[in-house]
Amino acid sequence: MIWYLIKLALTAAIIVLISEVAKKLPLLGSLIASLPLISVIGMIWMYGEKTDTEKIASHSEGTFWYVLPSLPMFLVMPWMMRKGISFPLSMSAGIVLTGILYFLTTKILAKFGMSL
Repeated sequence: MIWYLIKLALTAAIIVLISEVAKKLPLLGSLIASLPLISVIGMIWMYGEKTDTEKIASHSEGTFWYVLPSLPMFLVMPWMMRKGISFPLSMSAGIVLTGILYFLTTKILAKFGMSL
């Protein structure tokens, strides 16, 4: 149980750090957020818990393929907000777009024999 609390606290601390830094220095917050910290920490947790390396490799590969369809959200949201569309609506549209792109990505990759 203590291990899960440590994992939770460290992961939460990173998210809080990003939001606090971004309030003062938006570009630095963006840089920190763009680092694959959560993915790397997740893989470290998996390794530390003696997870099979094939599962860690699959996790890493899956993360790569799932990051790609999430990237357009970070262009659509600021574009919408600069057009005067509210943050909640822009965020919702970004999430819906990402969901659609995730679905399409899995379908396209399945045609090439990859299963996510």
